[in-house]
Amino acid sequence: MNQEQQYKDCIEACLQCMNACNVCYVSSLKEYELAMLRECIRLDRECADICDLAAQSMLRHSPFVTQICELCITACEACAEECSKHEHDHCQACAEACRRCAEACRQMLVAA
Repeated sequence: MNQEQQYKDCIEACLQCMNACNVCYVSSLKEYELAMLRECIRLDRECADICDLAAQSMLRHSPFVTQICELCITACEACAEECSKHEHDHCQACAEACRRCAEACRQMLVAA
C-alpha cells in the first residue's frame, strides 16, 4: 500500500474516531451517572480534538504529522481504555473506534 493510501486510511480512521468520541461525549452528558463518566467525557473531548488535528495535519502534509499522529495514538489508547470500562453502547463504540484509529496511525507511521 502506498503512502497516499495510508494517509487516506488514517485520515478516515481519525474522522470516524472523532465522530465516535463526539457521540460518546454528548451521550455521556445525558447519562444518569454523570460523575462516574467524568473521565470518559474529558477524554472523549480531548481525543476528538486530537483526531481532528491529526486528520488536518495529514491533509496538509504538515511537517509535524509524525509527532501529531504519535500524540493521536496516545490519546486514542487512553480514551479506549477509559471508555471500555463503561457498558454503555456509545462508550463501547467509542473504544472500538479509538483502537482502530490508533492502529491506523501506527500503520501510517510505519509506511511514512
